[in-house]
Amino acid sequence: MSSLFDSLYYIIPFIFLLGVLVFVHEFGHFIIARMCGVRVTDFSIGFGRKLWGFTDKYQTNWKICAIPLGGYCQFLGDANGASAGDDENVLDSLSEEDKKHAFSLQNPWKKLAIVLGGPGFNYLFAIVVLAFVFMFIGNIVYPPVVGGIIPGGAADKAGILPNDRIIEVNGRKISEFSDISSEIALSASGYADIVLKRGDETIKLNIKLTNISVEDGKPVSERPMLGIKSKSTVEVGERKLSFFKAFALAGKEAWRMSVDTLRGVGQMIRGSRGTEDIGGIIRIAEMTGDISKTHSWIDFVGFMAMLSINLGLINLFPIPVLDGGHVVIFLLEIISGREMHEKVKEVLFKCGFAFLLALMLLATWNDFVHLFKRWFV
Repeated sequence: MSSLFDSLYYIIPFIFLLGVLVFVHEFGHFIIARMCGVRVTDFSIGFGRKLWGFTDKYQTNWKICAIPLGGYCQFLGDANGASAGDDENVLDSLSEEDKKHAFSLQNPWKKLAIVLGGPGFNYLFAIVVLAFVFMFIGNIVYPPVVGGIIPGGAADKAGILPNDRIIEVNGRKISEFSDISSEIALSASGYADIVLKRGDETIKLNIKLTNISVEDGKPVSERPMLGIKSKSTVEVGERKLSFFKAFALAGKEAWRMSVDTLRGVGQMIRGSRGTEDIGGIIRIAEMTGDISKTHSWIDFVGFMAMLSINLGLINLFPIPVLDGGHVVIFLLEIISGREMHEKVKEVLFKCGFAFLLALMLLATWNDFVHLFKRWFV
């Protein structure tokens, strides 16, 4: 029975989290489509057999389906929920009035706005959630607590352990994790004086820093670093921010998360970082459950905001089938002044689907390897 309740900590929060983020994303497509005069025939959370649904006065079929691993917003005239092609039979059967509301018959500017609506709403949702937390609860900070150790790095050699809390670097008080790297960067001698808390014990260390490859918007270079990773947990500061400061800080956090994600992807492409960090649905479910079991609701909200930003950003990657692939196609159509041939789009979408399938297989393999190491190693 305990294992059943334990599994519920992972299943229920994960389904809730994914459902919210998918709804936000698809609602972005939906509301922009409505504003552009495009008719939405289906709005689905999940895939497969319909569990529940209704049809509104605009003839949109709202539904929740059995497989809660995504969703789609299908427009009038589309062959499928990914808008990856047109259904010629449906288009031919439409009246002249209905053709005004078919997605594929809109000008490319409207199409561009509609596909950007999904990622845009993911960003907007994350910013609003973070801003409300900053206004009514307090500013979220990532505490200077060690979440992981880079093997062979300075911290590893010095005996620093996960969950150690860094309280001083070179005599300067540390309040959040980003302060650590800022102070380490000023250590011209190649050594750093570290004061940390381990339980009730205060430990002082003089550590020789090691060079670690980093990328900071420039070519990869080596820099003396401590060699630690932050935890996924957040803490709430005492300061509640004003409306404008809260939204400004939320926007700054969204930008930082986006830059960090792009930096990691760039490192993988260059080969300076392994692909084992690519995780999928299983990894997300695991992290959601861990946060739900051992952390506060603030951590859950922060994690949800981060995932919303990642979902929006990844969907903007220029891969056919994803929103970013559609963006590239519509921009090319705007520049060229003519619509891309349907056969060309079909080939692009097939290639994009194959690439995404390979990426999903890699992510799933990484997830299983990670779980195996967690349970048995």
